[in-house]
Amino acid sequence: MARSFDVQVNSKTRRQQEDARRMAFRRAIECREDERRLNDLLSDFPDSALWQGVALKDWQSAQPAH
Repeated sequence: MARSFDVQVNSKTRRQQEDARRMAFRRAIECREDERRLNDLLSDFPDSALWQGVALKDWQSAQPAH
């Protein structure tokens, strides 16, 4: 009886981990889609290259050193 309980707990834990991985992957895809949509929107404006360069420098300086 205890053995079947362990199997159920392990399968439940494994399922939760798989779900968490899938959700992280899905969030990454959505983030990338949002970024591409924003870049497409900004590319309609001629001055956007200047602002994108400034934003990129700010973003890179905010990244932790490796």
